[in-house]
Amino acid sequence: MQTFSYRLIDWQGKHGRHDLPWQLNRTPYRVWLSEVMLQQTQVASVIPYFERFVARFPDVSSLARATTEDVLALWSGLGYYSRARHLHRAAQMVVAQFGGEFPLNSQLLQQLPGVGASTAAAIASFCAGERAAIFDGNVQRVLSRHAGIVLYPETRLARAQLYALAENLLPQAEDMPIYSQAIMDLGATICTRNQPACHRCPVSDDCVARCENRVDILPGKKMRPVAAKVSVWLVRFQYQHRAWLERRPDRGIWGGMWCLPWLETEPDGNSLCQQKWGVPALRVSQGKPFTHLLTHRHLSITPLSIELAVPPQQEHEGWWAEENEWQQAGIPVPVRKICTADAQS
Repeated sequence: MQTFSYRLIDWQGKHGRHDLPWQLNRTPYRVWLSEVMLQQTQVASVIPYFERFVARFPDVSSLARATTEDVLALWSGLGYYSRARHLHRAAQMVVAQFGGEFPLNSQLLQQLPGVGASTAAAIASFCAGERAAIFDGNVQRVLSRHAGIVLYPETRLARAQLYALAENLLPQAEDMPIYSQAIMDLGATICTRNQPACHRCPVSDDCVARCENRVDILPGKKMRPVAAKVSVWLVRFQYQHRAWLERRPDRGIWGGMWCLPWLETEPDGNSLCQQKWGVPALRVSQGKPFTHLLTHRHLSITPLSIELAVPPQQEHEGWWAEENEWQQAGIPVPVRKICTADAQS
């Protein structure tokens, strides 16, 4: 255990990842952005989003000046949209309270919306060499196996024990950036959830899980709630090649994004059009249902397209969007799919 961190540091130099886009020109802004994007999302999925994001918003000041719509539009498809809203608010806070410069202290960083202890530790350790322990899922898995600590079913005692171990294993400050990258890389590429490559692991000699043949059962399986199945009708009202979009509530599925009207009971298209807009429907067509999977919901989505015969007579909060406008808006993937299919029909 005394050489744990230095075995990882040596391994990182020879076998770790060195060409991820956020590793190039490593600034607090880029580290923060990558860490937020990587929450609940794999590296391969994050890379194109990260590159588009920094091309549009190269620094925290430009992000702070952006509109929420612009931020959500770039985030569309990455999921967990509360991350994008927190990101935007945090950028504005960095500009307003810290003069546009990220504080490089992990405790101060945790004052920012959406920045927890592990994200704060990543920024502080990579950019300032602070001896702060990253504690994401990859790190927890590595340490749980190496020390033989059962983390799930999760208990406060097990988590506290594991976090104390993470802090005790930290190297000297000057080695923190390499070590932090090393332990994350080890979990992502070697000590993976399934089929870990123990024969290539630099700390396998004294790994409790390997020595006791417990690799497959550590850190233990977390009990996951059964995803609820929800039937949804997404209604595309159309008038003169424009689609009606409404803002989703900040909390819940697709929070804060532009969306087609969402119904959870099957509507009658003609009656719905008359009730909502005070005009008859020119044409009503129902699309083929499709499934969209979220972490805690399995959505069965039925598209319903309703073309208005005459201009709407009633006003609602929302937006009649031209095709070139909704294509640039922050809309969920299923909504984009429906609008695109209707535009091409």
